[in-house]
Amino acid sequence: MIKNSIKMLCATLIALATMSCKTDIPDLDFRQEMRNFVIDLSTYSRQYNGSFIVIPQNGQELITKSGDIDSELQTNYIQAINATGREDLFYGYTSDNVATPKVDNAYMLSLCNLCEQNNIEVLAIDYCSSHDKMDNSYQQNAANNFISFAANERNLTNIPDYPVKPFHENPENITKISQAKNFLYLINPENYNSKPDFISAVNQTNYDVVIMDLFHNEDAYTNVEIQQLKTKLNGGKRLVICYMSIGESEDYRFYWQNTWKTNKPDWLLTENPQWKGNYKVRYWEKSWQNIIYGNDASYLKKILDAGFDGVYLDLIDAFEYFE
Repeated sequence: MIKNSIKMLCATLIALATMSCKTDIPDLDFRQEMRNFVIDLSTYSRQYNGSFIVIPQNGQELITKSGDIDSELQTNYIQAINATGREDLFYGYTSDNVATPKVDNAYMLSLCNLCEQNNIEVLAIDYCSSHDKMDNSYQQNAANNFISFAANERNLTNIPDYPVKPFHENPENITKISQAKNFLYLINPENYNSKPDFISAVNQTNYDVVIMDLFHNEDAYTNVEIQQLKTKLNGGKRLVICYMSIGESEDYRFYWQNTWKTNKPDWLLTENPQWKGNYKVRYWEKSWQNIIYGNDASYLKKILDAGFDGVYLDLIDAFEYFE
């Protein structure tokens, strides 16, 4: 989910409108609390799969203490993740199919380059639909040694028909995220009538990595079905990564209880006005984290049991809302 250039304004307006809901927010280092969350989640996952891939989206500031590139590196956090997703690096920051302002691009680029210098692969997602801008996105990201995906629509519901073949298509077996040369970001399956339809469509592609949801219309993919997705059309092996939001709660997920709308748990805050059905959470609270990882009923355990190669963590930058 994208907030970016209007993020700070929206956060300020939301904060003013919902101040009464936040008066009991403790005085915490919100960045460190998010680091701790990701580190603990990563540690848990690797008890079951030592090569499990952890990819936080956005929030690259967390790799240093203050968010500045010359600040102290956060080694434990760096060691807990394999890659980082960065939206709107070259296109989409202010509006889809519009070049990201130079000052914003420069800041994000500096942090992404710092990630690469510390063996954290960068997966860049630009939101652009005209062919010339999609080409430019792939070229600029490749020049920075980033793996990239030019999404021609923001809700990530489709396999783009351009380019006809994935950028840097190859027949290699991909067993590590560092080996990947391209990826598909397809987390909303609304254009596919069934799980077999989705699997068939993806299997007709040669993307090295597929980032997808655990569920198809509330029906979770099985381990057998995920294994079916791990071979490219050309026969090479690929990675299948599962999307999971940890910085907001979603009212369409298996864990949601209808009573929460009238009798909210302590960790649940207000609805995000930009994304209906998504709610701010006190992500540092154990009750919320227990939903995400640490037990057999948790979201992450379901992802592990389904046989995914890793997890793609959204709303890592939720710390900005509380700051």
